[in-house]
Amino acid sequence: MQFNTYSSNSLKVGGVALSALVVAAIAFSSFYTVDEKERGVVLRNGALVGTAEPGLAFKIPLIETVKFISVQNQTSHYAKMQAYSQDQQSATLSVSVSWHVEPGQVAELYRSYGEVDAMVSRLISRQVPTQVENVFGRYTAIRAVQDRGQFVTDVANALKSTIHGPVSIDSVQIENIDFSDAYEKSIEERMKAEVQVKTREQMLATEKIQAQIQITQAQAEADSRLAQAKADAEATRLRGDAEADAIRARAAALASNQNLVELIKAERWDGKLPQTMLPNMVLPFLDAKK
Repeated sequence: MQFNTYSSNSLKVGGVALSALVVAAIAFSSFYTVDEKERGVVLRNGALVGTAEPGLAFKIPLIETVKFISVQNQTSHYAKMQAYSQDQQSATLSVSVSWHVEPGQVAELYRSYGEVDAMVSRLISRQVPTQVENVFGRYTAIRAVQDRGQFVTDVANALKSTIHGPVSIDSVQIENIDFSDAYEKSIEERMKAEVQVKTREQMLATEKIQAQIQITQAQAEADSRLAQAKADAEATRLRGDAEADAIRARAAALASNQNLVELIKAERWDGKLPQTMLPNMVLPFLDAKK
């Protein structure tokens, strides 16, 4: 009887301890934490009843469960997508699409897709190849290479305008555009030819500038010589005018003073009469009185 009583007491203690553990486990499972990069979807017996923001939250034990959905930026990669350019050049493209789930639309995501991977598969992955092919078809092969930035922008705009749902397209990157070897070689040769043309244009522009400089220098030198000639001519003219003025002044002085004329004649006469006389020739006469 003592053995049975001891066993009964042990079973009771064990049952109480087990019950306490179950209660403690249930109590602890009533609380959960939502990370800042996530949002919670609260389910009650499988039915969506609300969403949970970041932080500590409470749920009804055994009845409610929480599904966590990431809202941080994520990237999906799409490689070896085939497309044709406007000029019928085949290309293989690798594209990366960055996206994130809108925090306020996690409930819609769960109702429509159940989980993020299903949403990506049905909403993003179906549109990326189609839109890349459509946009690439509006570009020639050479323009897709030269205007790659605009090509990327057009692809991003096409995806944003066609993807509607609880997701936002953040950016698109065209990681690679791979043409056939023959076409890539032709592009390389074309690029080299364009570089040569640009180089020659720059050389011609330089030569033109140098020729213009020489013309300007020659014109400046000619202008300088002309200016010097004009200056010399003006100096000659001024000297001539001065000499003429002096002669006129001297003539005027002689004309107004006859005695001075006679004096100059006398000073310059050597006192000799002409040795040869022509008929009717008048002898030089000096007025001694004067």
